[in-house]
Amino acid sequence: MRRRHLLGAGLAVVVAGMANAAMAQSEIKIGEINSYSLLPAFTDPYRKGWQLAVEEINAAGGINGKKLVVISKDDGGKPADAQTAANELVSSENVAMLAGTFLSNIGLAVSDFANQKKVFFLAAEPLTDAITWSKGNRYTFRLRPSNYMQAAMLVEQAAKLPAKRWATIAPNYEYGQSAVSVFKKLMSEKRPDIQWVDEQWPPQGKIDAGPVVQAVAAANPEAILNVTFAADLVKLVREGNTRGLFKDRSVVSFLTGEPEYLDPLKDETPEGWIVTGYPWYSLKTPEHDAFLKAYQAKYNDYPRLGSIVGYQTIKSAAAILIKANSTDPEKLIAAAEGLSVASPFGEITFRKIDHQSTLGAFVGKTALKDGKGIMVDTAYKSGADFLPSDAEVEKLRPKE
Repeated sequence: MRRRHLLGAGLAVVVAGMANAAMAQSEIKIGEINSYSLLPAFTDPYRKGWQLAVEEINAAGGINGKKLVVISKDDGGKPADAQTAANELVSSENVAMLAGTFLSNIGLAVSDFANQKKVFFLAAEPLTDAITWSKGNRYTFRLRPSNYMQAAMLVEQAAKLPAKRWATIAPNYEYGQSAVSVFKKLMSEKRPDIQWVDEQWPPQGKIDAGPVVQAVAAANPEAILNVTFAADLVKLVREGNTRGLFKDRSVVSFLTGEPEYLDPLKDETPEGWIVTGYPWYSLKTPEHDAFLKAYQAKYNDYPRLGSIVGYQTIKSAAAILIKANSTDPEKLIAAAEGLSVASPFGEITFRKIDHQSTLGAFVGKTALKDGKGIMVDTAYKSGADFLPSDAEVEKLRPKE
């Protein structure tokens, strides 16, 4: 009797194991990492975006008949924690690829991990140019338009301003340093008459806006480049408005037109800033209408730029997996290079030469409407039109 019981118990364990193995074979897992606890204004809508994408993908048959599962981890805004999360996702969860990240230094840390471990990584949000150029590698692709691309879009407008004396304000880490460097380079090429009279480098998330505003005002610039975002942007605008920093001065600002950063400014929104952003309320295309309708139906809320990034990251990842019909990293790379996919902003392509997607951004000006900040005079700029030549990229990117 005891022997029969043990045999039965053993058989049950074997059957359960086989069932789990069968279940695993019927799923494809993506490991997703982001700074959820540090930057909820962006990452909460971002998570909603990728969750909507997962629903749509599975409703349409998944990944070649297999269910798509996203396993998500919070990096807490720390590169070391992001690498630990990446390691757990690959070694314990057996994910087919990694995706996500927000801060540029974290994106670079996960990209380095992916290169070392030979794991496919689709970077969602990090904007540093290094991720596809100076520190680019064959295992890393990037969705969002880079600092170079957004700077080139802004410079197109900024170069028309009469201002010659410029100051910059940017967070003192990889993203801010990269954005200022490339904007200054591109702007000086178009306008050799420009002087850079002051630079302010507050720590990310910890700006002491009073002294920053005072220092910029003392330099007496005619125009300001701003790269701060989130809570730092709110503090800078409030202090700048109080002290009259923006009066009769042009301001060019990365990301400020994104709803997650523009909305908190409310009636303090400065008018006339040249910005990149996402005017979801004024877009009228079939692709965006379909996304907007689905997003509002699921969440009873309007999308932020993070929503687009999360949605498109997983949609792009799924397209790569479907085309590869494999989880082998080399086959994923081959599938992704040159792949064109649909997006709420129209078709985008992941370039073979540097693994950068051609997703674009909207450029316009800030304005006030009904006590709230909006973007006006907007135009969509395709990323494909704001990238250097292949010959130039080959000089910037390490040889494989």
